[in-house]
Amino acid sequence: MKRLFILLFAAVSVLESCSFDDDKVNFHYTPLEIVNAEVPESFDFGRTYTISVDILRPDDCTLTDSFDVRRHTTDSTNVRTVSAIGILLDNDECAPVDQEIQDTFEFEVRYTNPYIFRFYTGNDENGDPQFLEIEVPVNNPEP
Repeated sequence: MKRLFILLFAAVSVLESCSFDDDKVNFHYTPLEIVNAEVPESFDFGRTYTISVDILRPDDCTLTDSFDVRRHTTDSTNVRTVSAIGILLDNDECAPVDQEIQDTFEFEVRYTNPYIFRFYTGNDENGDPQFLEIEVPVNNPEP
């Protein structure tokens, strides 16, 4: 019992010595530039594909995190805008690396019309988003 009390006391002491500052966030999310994307020449309806994307890592404070794949219901059900989401650490000393990192995401083919992928490649000099567009036809299932 005495040993359990000592272990419990030590654990509480360690936890109290750690300082968690809930008000301070030490990173934020940022879109990353996609420099290349590898998609199949065509899709088969109902299958899931791995899509490979090359992402530009601008500095050593930026890490890749995930993808945001959005369907445009106003244009067409088959238009997808793909953005790479990065984590930018709040650090005053970030060294440029200009490194391309390859990452992947899974995509399930749910429609028989061709898909149009719009991969975010960054903003132009006016701050307008630019995209690499790739159209992928879908092979219809046989009846």
